[in-house]
Amino acid sequence: MLDIKFVRENPDLVDKACESRQNAHWDREKFFELDEERRSVIAEVEALQAARNSASKEIGQLMREGKKEEAEAKKAEVAANKERIATLDDRRDAVEKELFDLVAAIPNIPHEDVPYGKDDSDNPEVRRWGTPREFDFEPKAHWDLGPELGIIDFDRGVKLAGTRFYLLGGMGARMERALINFFIDMHNKAGFKEWWPPVITNHDSLFGTGQLPKFDEDLYHVQPDLYLIPTAEVQLTNIHRDEVLDGSKLPLMYTAFTPCFREEAGSAGRDTRGIIRQHEFDKVEMVKFAKPEDSDNQLESMTAEAEYLLQQLGLPYRVISLCTGDLGFSARQTYDIEVWLPSYNAYKEISSCSNCGDFQARRANIKYRDPENFKGTRYVHTLNGSGLPAGRTMAAILENYQNADGSITVPEVLRPYMGCDKIERA
Repeated sequence: MLDIKFVRENPDLVDKACESRQNAHWDREKFFELDEERRSVIAEVEALQAARNSASKEIGQLMREGKKEEAEAKKAEVAANKERIATLDDRRDAVEKELFDLVAAIPNIPHEDVPYGKDDSDNPEVRRWGTPREFDFEPKAHWDLGPELGIIDFDRGVKLAGTRFYLLGGMGARMERALINFFIDMHNKAGFKEWWPPVITNHDSLFGTGQLPKFDEDLYHVQPDLYLIPTAEVQLTNIHRDEVLDGSKLPLMYTAFTPCFREEAGSAGRDTRGIIRQHEFDKVEMVKFAKPEDSDNQLESMTAEAEYLLQQLGLPYRVISLCTGDLGFSARQTYDIEVWLPSYNAYKEISSCSNCGDFQARRANIKYRDPENFKGTRYVHTLNGSGLPAGRTMAAILENYQNADGSITVPEVLRPYMGCDKIERA
């Protein structure tokens, strides 16, 4: 979340940032009303406390002088002040909570390098890698290839769990596992520490990364305060919630494989065929904790790490920079990586790498100490990125590596994990 002091001193900037995000807004008038009331309450409490302390001293003096009636009057004054302070303290708590909730609903301020735009149609392309394959036969979509090969079963997935679920079998299950292991191994070699977090999380963790309260409808509720994770970002980032990190050890680089669960409440009619948009999917996530002056560099290196995976798999892709209107709630800057899918005759998102600045760190209270450069503590910058989702990567492999006879050539880097160089009809 944003610093309340920053909001107070830069309301025009907050206005501009919300306007640039298109669908974001904040109640400026209410903010200053609450902020003024909070400061007024604090001032009154301080005045009452000073009066109470003064009266308490007077009581002792009056008692020593035998002025019991005057002393009793002062005691009554102190008691009244105490009662008023208690009332004001309750009001202060209520006002501060309301002010906190208001500021917590304001999205992050876009980085100065983020291009202005209304929606994803305004996202500029940064670079491309690879050339889409030209087929000498009519290529098939992965939603046809998978069932024909007996490795993806959509009908039984629906039978087992409902719409937007699927079942992997045989070499499909093996490729899912192979991709996860390959991604993790590559991240380990790049210096990421692997974790195995729980797939159930709590309200505080989801608030810390910004999913709550704004995106409650997209989450799977287990109990009133427990949820299935939408991404491992939630758990990896919150490992250090309410902690102070050693600045000399930054950046910290974490990775984890987890299943991810999303209601996809706002995606009706989008990517209904295949395995591109599902309620449950497997993904390997990257998270970094960095010093503020280094976070922009870490975003570039995280994006390069996700790109490297696609390069090793030989999958054509492009990198786009998200404009202000397409930027996520917690992000101040994001690169999306889109892989080429012949079935769409287009590039489709496969990874999103974001620098959140200190936005998540403030919500989760994650700070660092660097005594050689400053006194006290400061908020770290957090970053997250997909590296990669197994399902979308599998779809890209099936479509880009398909052969005229319906078989799939296994990318060379996956062959040690798969134990074969081709997937054929059973």
